[in-house]
Amino acid sequence: MKKILCIISLSCAMLSASAQEALSLDSCRALAIAHNKELLIHQEKINAAHYQHKAAYTNFLPKISAAGGYMRTSRELSLLSDAQKGAISGLGTSLGTPLQEAAQAIAQVFPQLGGSLSALGESLTGALNNAGTAVVDALRTDTRNMYAGALTLTQPLYMGGKIRAYNKITKYAEELARQQHNTGMQEIILSTDQAYWQVVSLANKKKLAEGYLELLQKLESDVDKMIAEGVATKADGLSVKVKVNEAEMTLTKVDDGLSLSRMLLCQLCGLDLTTPITLQDETEDDLQPSAVPTRSIDLEAVYASRPEIRSLELATDIYKQKVNIARADYLPSVALIGGYMATNPSVFNSFEKKFKGMWNVGVTVSLPIWHWGEGIYKVKAAKSEARIAQYQLQDAREKIELQVNQSAFKVNEAAKKLIMAEKNLEKADENLRYATLSFEEGVIPASNVLEAHTAWLSAQSEKIDAQIDVKLTEIYLKKAMGQLTINQ
Repeated sequence: MKKILCIISLSCAMLSASAQEALSLDSCRALAIAHNKELLIHQEKINAAHYQHKAAYTNFLPKISAAGGYMRTSRELSLLSDAQKGAISGLGTSLGTPLQEAAQAIAQVFPQLGGSLSALGESLTGALNNAGTAVVDALRTDTRNMYAGALTLTQPLYMGGKIRAYNKITKYAEELARQQHNTGMQEIILSTDQAYWQVVSLANKKKLAEGYLELLQKLESDVDKMIAEGVATKADGLSVKVKVNEAEMTLTKVDDGLSLSRMLLCQLCGLDLTTPITLQDETEDDLQPSAVPTRSIDLEAVYASRPEIRSLELATDIYKQKVNIARADYLPSVALIGGYMATNPSVFNSFEKKFKGMWNVGVTVSLPIWHWGEGIYKVKAAKSEARIAQYQLQDAREKIELQVNQSAFKVNEAAKKLIMAEKNLEKADENLRYATLSFEEGVIPASNVLEAHTAWLSAQSEKIDAQIDVKLTEIYLKKAMGQLTINQ
């Protein structure tokens, strides 16, 4: 919703700027926020912290991974030695010799059986040799080309609180990034307001300088006429001319300062430096400051509103969780594991050139036993960092309390100065009126009129400064109270 409002405000401001209409303070703030690169960087940091928090949460969930591989070897694994292969392959030959001897002995006794027994022995020898060779071939592993694959599931059961602590840290980090964005936005608003009221101040001083120059030029014309009539001296005329030149120089300086101030405001708003912008408050003859309550300030509400305090509170929480992480490294960790593994060649039905595998489920436990006190030292170091963050938070609270009180005092002081400046202006107006009438009547010299003009100019300038000072002190108080937003 805030982004939508910002875009709408930006669009309205751009349209008004293109039409050379007067820009309001809110429009300038919206333009500055939309074009500031630091705020864009802070927004990306918020996005990064958000995704880191999401990534941290996934550590609670089971993880599934797959792995596979292939390996080619120059030699295969063998279950039999060369001697065993030779013995099994020549099993028929080894047994054939005794059979042949037995057949010969029988043939001597029974000559008619000799041929049959000899043929039978040869047949048995061949059959046994073939059977031995088949056994040797069946026991070949053929592992020169090996394939393996595994699918593993891991579910953490207890990691010493590390996962929970890391999840909280990323959550705090995301909120910390938001608070830093808010801090940067308030700084941009403050800089924009300062530039805005600087332009308004110089614009009013330019009108004042132009009015003062017109008064002096009228006075110069009157003195010239009086010199011509012999009522005034040339010295009076020269004095007035010097004041006119000084007024022209003052107007030139104010005009240059106003141009530079407009350029600064354009740069903050992301506009071209030569954009002819006009501000709404430039046309106001009298700047009426809004009332800002400076009494009964609730410091707890201020602390809750200040993004710096919230940032330090989050930093303190982060360091506390870092203590838990340091402690978790030296606590037991338990995880449930399960998976499926397959190989080729497989060994579940002798050696087969097929992919076959098996399921497995188990629990792993890791328990550090002795590390020479490393864990204790790390935990103590983390606790020291947490205490540092706590001290920084306390110090920031004290400084903010002082800052709020100082800002409230300056608001009251600025209001009093404005009242005094208005009274001085009334006296200066009355003094200038009497001096002008007296000079026209020839009662006082031109020098007294010039003094009255100078006093009137000083009073007008002080009133403008007092009005702008009231505006700025109001802004500083809102900034100190954490209430400086785009729609204020």
